[in-house]
Amino acid sequence: MFRLFESLIDPTATPERPEPPARLLGFYWHFLRQAKGLFLGLLGVGLVLALGDASVPFFVGRIVTLVTSTPPDRLLAEGWPLIAALVGVLLVIRPATLFMRGLIANQAIGPGFSNLVRWQSHYHIIRQSWGFFQNDFAGRIANKVMQTGPALRESLVQTAEAIWYIAVYGATALILLASADPLLAIPLAVWFVGYASLLRWFVPRMRDRSRAASEARSQVTGRIVDSYTNILTVKLFARARDEDSYARDSMDRLTGLFQKQMRLVTMFAVSLQLLNALLVATVTLSAVWLAARGSIGVGAVAMAVPLSWQIVSMSGWVAFQVSAIFENVGVVQEGLGTIARPLQLADRSEAEPLSVTRGAIAFERVDFGYGGPRKIIDDFSLDIRPGEKIGLVGRSGAGKSTLVNLLLRFFDPASGSILIDGQDVAGATQESLRAAISVVTQDTSLLHRSISENIAYGRPGASAADIEAAARRAEAHDFVLGLADLNGRTGYDAHVGERGVKLSGGQRQRVAIARVILKDAPILVLDEATSALDSEVEAAIQASLDGLMAGKTVIAVAHRLSTIARMDRLVVMDRGRIVEQGSHAELIGRDGLYASLWRRQSGGFLDDGDAREAAE
Repeated sequence: MFRLFESLIDPTATPERPEPPARLLGFYWHFLRQAKGLFLGLLGVGLVLALGDASVPFFVGRIVTLVTSTPPDRLLAEGWPLIAALVGVLLVIRPATLFMRGLIANQAIGPGFSNLVRWQSHYHIIRQSWGFFQNDFAGRIANKVMQTGPALRESLVQTAEAIWYIAVYGATALILLASADPLLAIPLAVWFVGYASLLRWFVPRMRDRSRAASEARSQVTGRIVDSYTNILTVKLFARARDEDSYARDSMDRLTGLFQKQMRLVTMFAVSLQLLNALLVATVTLSAVWLAARGSIGVGAVAMAVPLSWQIVSMSGWVAFQVSAIFENVGVVQEGLGTIARPLQLADRSEAEPLSVTRGAIAFERVDFGYGGPRKIIDDFSLDIRPGEKIGLVGRSGAGKSTLVNLLLRFFDPASGSILIDGQDVAGATQESLRAAISVVTQDTSLLHRSISENIAYGRPGASAADIEAAARRAEAHDFVLGLADLNGRTGYDAHVGERGVKLSGGQRQRVAIARVILKDAPILVLDEATSALDSEVEAAIQASLDGLMAGKTVIAVAHRLSTIARMDRLVVMDRGRIVEQGSHAELIGRDGLYASLWRRQSGGFLDDGDAREAAE
């Protein structure tokens, strides 16, 4: 039975429409419709449970009337149907309903639905553009994904449970009290008006403060994770106290907001207790007064007093549920602001997989700026022949890495187009585009997984022999064999730590190169690919890089000009434009910007005048 209900929701089901709506009700329905049968079932069992609980005061009143009006020798004979009905409600119907409610809420909806929301939120967010992640804390985004699932589930479950108790208890109580005497229903009617007024005033404010506290909690998580992610920098600069202040500011803000939220909770609880005390007192006094006048019997008194007490008990639970619902709605509202953002860089509806047969690349009058007035790439045009090896050269900020990001379609040009084998990359699927391009960057980031998994990221399903062969070509095999982690895993099974922190910069770079060797894409981008390697290791793997570049179209970016001097053509950039092109020898002979940069490096970073003196 448990396994049956636990299997009713597939928590990692791929949504038909991955992008959640940005409006609150649409966001709820996006997930609710995938489990609407279960929530309808929860509404059904909630109705049965509320009716059963509301019937208890009715049975108590009837039994008291029966006891006071029936001779003892006839009591059981006349009262057994009533007693049997009460026993049936208490010992059969209510336990069975509670069990069914538990199966639906705890086994089916509890784990499955929460993780369905988390999974599908993650499914959408992981497809956001690179710029999306550059503008937020990774920890803050993850916190919203993790919080929104349970908050959305709880608000729906609490609504399904509270709605019937409010409706059924309210209607049943009014009918039972009014049937005994209309005057008994007046205190309850007044109480309902006061109860609704309290909810209307307090609950929206609780929701708003809960939303603010949720946002502050996400900020705390983001700042703490930021410190942990950059712990090496924190240690190197001895800035633990500054990180304390950075986290303390956000923690103090969260504490202040949470205190304001709790003030409302306390005020609401006290106000509700006063209102409830007035209800019990007025119903009790009214029932006794009416009984003294002979307007109602003992059974009506026995029904009215426990009914008012049961309503009071229920009101606290319902109030807690309603406030919790709105608190969770506040968390969901805060989360959907991040989760439900449209993809900033989506595939076009007519996008098709890129087909790369030759590897020709053309930049046609490309303009680009990161949202500001200054152009990073300015009317840039460049044709790269199939199999040609291009070196991009220029001062920092010239636009070299930006050009690579545009080729990979991490951003779209403001104008112009980029073609691969005559196909506009903007019209291709992003996955097929990036599958055709291998990239080794300066800041290599590895996944906190095994060496094998990191290398095989270039070709999922690769054999152990292929992984080892790639590592050997990247001069990584020998150091990999000596690795071990805290869990006793060694060699290719050893885990590398978050972002590969357990490895040196050169080791991370060699693993990244092995990954690219295994991927074997027709276009190769080397963005400061050997910057983290010492000269000895760089020389050792240079032959492997030469082999890797064979037959591929290559774009290499490097500040260390000696690493790209052997390229077929060097393209010198300045302020987003091409200022020089040619081979190393040709550019040295022209004595332009490239020759100036070369002299600076070969002269040990001296200025032009000092470099000329040294050369003379």
